[in-house]
Amino acid sequence: MSASSRPMQPETAQVHHPYAAPAGFDAQLPAVHKASSVFFPSVEALRRTEWIDGSGYTYGLHGTPTTLTLQARLATLEGANHVLLAPSGLAAITLVDIALLARGDELLLPDNVYGPSRSFATHELQAWGIAHRIYDPMDPASLEAALTPATKLVWLEAPGSVTLEFPDLRGLVRRVRERAPQALIALDNTWGAGLAFDAFDLGEGLAVDLTVHALTKYPSGGADVLMGSVACRDEALYRRLALAHARLGLGVGLNDVEAVLRGLPSMRLRYEAQDAAARRIAQWAQGRPEFVRVLSPTLPGSPGHEHWAALCRSAAGLLTLELDPRFDRAAVDAFVDGLRFFRIAWSWGGPVSLAVPYEARAMRSLATPYRGTLVRLCIGLESVDDLIADLAASADAALKIDDLKV
Repeated sequence: MSASSRPMQPETAQVHHPYAAPAGFDAQLPAVHKASSVFFPSVEALRRTEWIDGSGYTYGLHGTPTTLTLQARLATLEGANHVLLAPSGLAAITLVDIALLARGDELLLPDNVYGPSRSFATHELQAWGIAHRIYDPMDPASLEAALTPATKLVWLEAPGSVTLEFPDLRGLVRRVRERAPQALIALDNTWGAGLAFDAFDLGEGLAVDLTVHALTKYPSGGADVLMGSVACRDEALYRRLALAHARLGLGVGLNDVEAVLRGLPSMRLRYEAQDAAARRIAQWAQGRPEFVRVLSPTLPGSPGHEHWAALCRSAAGLLTLELDPRFDRAAVDAFVDGLRFFRIAWSWGGPVSLAVPYEARAMRSLATPYRGTLVRLCIGLESVDDLIADLAASADAALKIDDLKV
């Protein structure tokens, strides 16, 4: 009996079973294709198959039908032509820095940048001979003054991390294009989520070169996934990013991809619900004497409100309370600890509301107008009435205005 006609032993059959499910199955969610090794029909096919343009599969790290599906849907969401997936939002940020910067280059960061991005520039990038400068995002002249011939990458955030100032994105982009045409512009678009505004069409012929998005937040929506993305329109820029992505070995779990794909159809509904809830809570908080300032781009008087109103269709479910500076840390901690429905945790975009205290002066390099402790609130999907009652009860218990000295 030849080897080809000999029946397989059971253990071999579990590896090389001839059965294949019939084609034609269709359902709401795409299949989850998991693989490290990807099979080729021949050596010739192995040699000619390309992955970088999405036309074929070579290795699980470079994509399966599941990851390509998510990338295509995110490209539509962001208004981009190309998307890469990363293990987290921070991994997406560091991928951009590593792919686009070299020794002797300079990087510009807004003073209200996401903290780990600043830390990466201060430690790893600086050790690699890549300098960084900090600019005031609310003053385009500050950005212009920081630009030099060595500037190769400018990061924008809209709004700023924690303090939620909304910059003049058009003004900032215009300054870079006019004064440093060699520089690329990257936007952390996690807050906008591809829904609040179009980063690749800011109007007046202006656009960023690429966006990063922490899919951990609104696209997932469940607070149970870590993932990030990088989106761009330019083919040459995409290839730079994609080849660095491959060399760094960045991959994502396929079950996590499935979770994000499951969350995308309801993303706008959740985003708008959390936006509406955050606006109600922000308006309520303005009437409380314990809070000297309520920071939200949707509020007139909040830094950059006019820029938000001119550009955006909606807003994320974030707001920040600046407490009276006479409250000490113990009082602020007691206020946060006393909340019943707001849990203490990093991140946002999930179904559970969160609260975290911050010291603004410890987060900034430039002068800051914030004197009191900040408490950032991330609004979930609970009843707004319950959340307001929770904030009121804890404030009444922990923040005693009558006990403060003038």
